[in-house]
Amino acid sequence: MRLPFAQIDAFADRPFTGNPAAVMPLDAWLDDALLQAIAEENNLSETAFLVPDEDEAADYELRWFTPGVEVALCGHATLASGHYILAREQDRDLVRFRTRQSGVLEVARHGEGYLMALPAYPPVPQAIPGLLDALGVAHGETLRHPRGYDLTVLENAEAVLALTPDFRALAALGDTLNIVTAPGKDTDVISRVFAPAAGIDEDPVTGSAHAVLVPYWAARLGRKHFTAFQASRRGGHVACELDGDKVILGGKCVTVIEGEFAR
Repeated sequence: MRLPFAQIDAFADRPFTGNPAAVMPLDAWLDDALLQAIAEENNLSETAFLVPDEDEAADYELRWFTPGVEVALCGHATLASGHYILAREQDRDLVRFRTRQSGVLEVARHGEGYLMALPAYPPVPQAIPGLLDALGVAHGETLRHPRGYDLTVLENAEAVLALTPDFRALAALGDTLNIVTAPGKDTDVISRVFAPAAGIDEDPVTGSAHAVLVPYWAARLGRKHFTAFQASRRGGHVACELDGDKVILGGKCVTVIEGEFAR
């Protein structure tokens, strides 16, 4: 069996920046264990699998796998999947993806890049025992969204950049996406994201984290539009907007590899 394969850098305006995702279109779903094995072989933070959708609500079904688990929501691999389809179908301006746990997601052309709509996940203040110690910080505001997102707010960008988390301790707290944020320097917001329990110590640019970041910062900044930078080694810029119960994220994509996956 040979399966089409593309590796796409999302939230990137040039190769080797942003967050790489594998996108693999299928004619029909393969066994879940095989999908997971392919994602482990790809060894990227996410592999997105697409199947044409017979439901009129969407164009494709979409699922995402890290090297270790299937996830409920992934933003950068959704953006990459939209880029994959729209680059091949020039007469189309919008593609809709039906997901198993996060509803129908959309990616639309926008200038030289794309806009992506995700659900908004506003976090609420909550004490999270062990989190600050695992992150290696003495003070910070902690919030949580029940879909598996923990948000820690620090005083400034320097504190975010200086983080050296204990990844084993973070993983022991559970399979959550650990987001750390502060006011930015050259952008309105800065963040870093850690998911060691899912096999990803630090994620380069995390669209789903902005489903939490956008409602938090929109309320704090008092405006619905702002800019964000995720400060991983690769790094990536994200244009952010809160639109009711949706988060609208803007970014570009670059295809860096195309080929076939053989097994």
